[in-house]
Amino acid sequence: MRRFLVACLLTALFSDSLFATRVKELANIVGVRDNQLIGYGLVVGLNGTGDGSTSVFTTQSLSNLLATVNVKIDPKDIKSKNIAAVMVTANIPAFSRQGDKVDVSVSSIGDAKSLEGGTLLLTALKGVDGRIYALGQGTISTGGFNAGGKGQKNHVTAATLRNGGLIEREISFDIAKKDGVMLSLKQANFQNALKIQDSINKTIGQGIAFAEDSRTLKLLKPANLSMVEFIARVQEITIDAQKENKIIIDEKTGTVVAGADVRIDPVVITHGDITIKVRTEGAKEPDADGKSVVDIGDKTKVGLTSNIVSTSNAEMTLSTLMRALQRLGAKPRDVISIIEAMKSAGAIRADIEII
Repeated sequence: MRRFLVACLLTALFSDSLFATRVKELANIVGVRDNQLIGYGLVVGLNGTGDGSTSVFTTQSLSNLLATVNVKIDPKDIKSKNIAAVMVTANIPAFSRQGDKVDVSVSSIGDAKSLEGGTLLLTALKGVDGRIYALGQGTISTGGFNAGGKGQKNHVTAATLRNGGLIEREISFDIAKKDGVMLSLKQANFQNALKIQDSINKTIGQGIAFAEDSRTLKLLKPANLSMVEFIARVQEITIDAQKENKIIIDEKTGTVVAGADVRIDPVVITHGDITIKVRTEGAKEPDADGKSVVDIGDKTKVGLTSNIVSTSNAEMTLSTLMRALQRLGAKPRDVISIIEAMKSAGAIRADIEII
């Protein structure tokens, strides 16, 4: 039987209940973000694990590189397997300055068997505008981890070079001279937008914040504060935020992630040889032969037989149902089908997202 994983987030990660959180955890500042870079480079020094002769672009790239140092050679004459062509990517954090170092990632695009032990040659990393913003270079290492097992070589075709990138061009964003900023909520929610607006106006001053929609807030900087001080104060303001119920289902692995208090309304569902009965409190149900009653939650008693799950708790939660189904030995696909059927019947008060 496949392993059945249920993550019941006791902190109610996907719960619709209120919880205290800071503005910085709910919203981003528009314009303050990472910028992505990409480049094409060569990894050399491989011990016969590089690209083969079928990777024409690798030999052509090496020929072009050698030409820059006055060594002219036909790409067809290059038979070395100690080089590999790679794509190099990196992110420039907001407000990074010239000379700062960033991590870079390298990924083989040829038929190299492994990049382990190789050295990335100087690679220009460009932005979407085609301009060079950073340079990448360094030794590729996995810290001695042998992915192939005892007596086998590593088969590393992608790796990260820590501090392997050097910023050469800064991305201009002079936030200090601005009169205001925009906040963008990570999840659109009218209630949270209004709560942030009211909390900022109450803490810093009336008329400072204005919620334009469920995701966007416009902030005006007070004259007595610098922009950095203003943003720092705004980000530390705490509100009682609201998060919507959500159930995440990964059908490939049989993983279900849900809040601990996702409630289930009264419903009766039969799936194969499993019957789920959720009754209102005080409802009577004849006990089936062989049924035993066990505690699997706070003041929740669920009856179990080889094919019946029932409860009379008025506030049955999804986590309670999960534990009961686990005890019955239900397979992940059966659990997922039951959850989806309950949602279609309107018995689950949460949105379902399939990944």
